[in-house]
Amino acid sequence: MDIPQVTPQCDIKTGGMGQVYLASGKHVALRRWSENPGGFSEVRSRNYEIVGYLVEGMLEIDLDGEMAKLGSGDSWLVPEGAPHRYRVIDPVVAIEATSPPARFNDRDQPT
Repeated sequence: MDIPQVTPQCDIKTGGMGQVYLASGKHVALRRWSENPGGFSEVRSRNYEIVGYLVEGMLEIDLDGEMAKLGSGDSWLVPEGAPHRYRVIDPVVAIEATSPPARFNDRDQPT
């Protein structure tokens, strides 16, 4: 195989916005976020799709002008190209899958 099938904790990398990169394939990648409460992030539009799951905490998402509060166990989808931003209300741990993988070809650079 041309990509690793297991990502040991000692090989995990952290991105420029604090995201922790987990397993990555050719078409999808996982990342973990741990964030403390704060104001809304800057509005972003990305050239990849995001599917997220909130493991713990509470956050608010503004997805193209539509607001939603999410708690532990909730999940979300951000379509490719959709303007969005987040606000952490209670400390969160979240897992996101990105397709295509955000960590390659500078797709995941802070904006």
